[in-house]
Amino acid sequence: MTEPDTTTDAPGASAPLTVVLADDAVLLREGVRSLLLEEGIEVLASVGDGDALLEEVARRRPHLAIVDVRMPPTHTNEGLRAALRIKHEHPDVGVLMLSQYVAREYASDLLGTEMPGIGYLLKDRITEIDSFLRAVHGVAGGGTVIDPAVVRTLLRSPEQRQAVSRLTPREVEVLEAMAEGLSNRGIAERLFLSLSTVEKAISAIFDKFELGGDEQTSRRVQAVLRYLDEQ
Repeated sequence: MTEPDTTTDAPGASAPLTVVLADDAVLLREGVRSLLLEEGIEVLASVGDGDALLEEVARRRPHLAIVDVRMPPTHTNEGLRAALRIKHEHPDVGVLMLSQYVAREYASDLLGTEMPGIGYLLKDRITEIDSFLRAVHGVAGGGTVIDPAVVRTLLRSPEQRQAVSRLTPREVEVLEAMAEGLSNRGIAERLFLSLSTVEKAISAIFDKFELGGDEQTSRRVQAVLRYLDEQ
């Protein structure tokens, strides 16, 4: 019998990133598994339902769980419920949700936990290999990564429009890029801005959202999640 792997150290140069993968669509699951293996990422388990996912996460303690929102038996929100339970019971395990389409309630429930290491991507994004792999590493490292389409949908809701109404159009663009997990330099390159302009915009976002403190990473996550908390 295989003994459980209880390693919880963050992935580094000497330790490969470890993943548990859950999706009931076998072809997609095996495709993602092959992609991860080709990138040197260790797939500890590949399962097709929420119960098996929870068992493998508890036994293997991976750096990251990649989870389909909808899985058996009802194909509604089993994956989401499993993901929330993982973050509650194993907060050190990153969770990257995959969805066929934008579901505001699912994104809000997961992202509103304000825990580190959370992502929400549309399945179409898997074909953009570099972007997908950046999300995998970002969420496993404790970051928050949200699909641009999800961000746009969330920002269009009346509640979110009110929450971000104090931001300028440029600051909203910067916030969206932050939600995608881009660094300050990445945002500057995306928006064709100087690094100092991006830093000033982020500072303004923190001020307008009244996010105090000195921890830059924590405030970035809070800024991304602030408009999701007001459902």
